[in-house]
Amino acid sequence: MHVDTRIESIDVKLAKLNAELTTYQQRLARMRDGPGKSAIKSKALKVLQQRKLYESQRDQLQQQSWNMEQAGMLQDNLKNTMTTVEAMKTTTKELKKQYGKVNIDKIEKLQDEMADLMDMGNDIQESISRSYDVPEDVDEAELDAELEALGEEVEMGMGEGEMEGMPSFMVDQSVPPTFVDEPPEHGKVKEAAG
Repeated sequence: MHVDTRIESIDVKLAKLNAELTTYQQRLARMRDGPGKSAIKSKALKVLQQRKLYESQRDQLQQQSWNMEQAGMLQDNLKNTMTTVEAMKTTTKELKKQYGKVNIDKIEKLQDEMADLMDMGNDIQESISRSYDVPEDVDEAELDAELEALGEEVEMGMGEGEMEGMPSFMVDQSVPPTFVDEPPEHGKVKEAAG
């Protein structure tokens, strides 16, 4: 018989005994002292003893049930622990295999090569973006003064070689300068000396 079923059976018996005791108590409360009251009191005491015995049995069964539940929980926890340990072993084994394939020296070499390539790329970008014939330390005050002078030049009129309404620095320079003796001939390439 299952322990919980036995506990329920005892609870039913205890309910009957409690009802019987209540009846005896009510009768005793209405009776006067005498042999009848003593007989009922004697029956009530026997019922009370039975109740105590059943309560003791119920407590023992409840403790057994609790102990079995705890044992079951411990068993479940142990199974879970074993499953976890097995999973950890498998994972560790796989990680060792994977990390065994990794060569840290190769990774460091790749990192160094990447750093070198990045430095080379930066050098190339720096070289390409270099400005020609523009002083790097141009004073802002000098630029303001030059801009103001250009404005005054435009106000006063045009300088030598200027087109109408356009300052000399903006005039088209595709016309050969005056110091060139002959204009270039198209289709003829001179060979370099040497």
